[in-house]
Amino acid sequence: MAVLPIHEYPDSVLREAAKPVERFDDELKAFLEDMWETMKENDGVGLAAPQVGVDRQIAVVQWQGKRYVLINPRVVYSEGKDIHEEGCLSAPGVYEEVARPTRIVVEAQDEEGNTYRIEEEGFMARALAHEIDHLQGRLFFDRLSPIKRQMVKRKLQKNRRRG
Repeated sequence: MAVLPIHEYPDSVLREAAKPVERFDDELKAFLEDMWETMKENDGVGLAAPQVGVDRQIAVVQWQGKRYVLINPRVVYSEGKDIHEEGCLSAPGVYEEVARPTRIVVEAQDEEGNTYRIEEEGFMARALAHEIDHLQGRLFFDRLSPIKRQMVKRKLQKNRRRG
């Protein structure tokens, strides 16, 4: 296992829609192990492949004993609206109030290619939606008002210049 470097805004890989996974093999399983290790090492709840520079629809989420591998995920249902603070490993030091569904239903594939369904509420629904956004080239601050979004982008650019 290896800890992979996390790409930060404004890296262009974070803005591209990821490509579907077609091969479910040992290489994919090894990559997933690296993703888990990277997420753990960085105290994350979730991690999407574009965040480590891989243009594939792959994400992992783990919180309070629940652990999901999301390959080629799609939201099939969501309801409600909940506003809470979010952060992101690709936007270090920035936390903002973001609206997300209170309940979400996702269909995804596991590391073997088997399709399964996830139904979650609350924080886990938020985490799943956040990671699926990454696979579509969206960052959490894209969900903010235009003024707030510009403020976040300026802060990230300022932080980046400071190193």
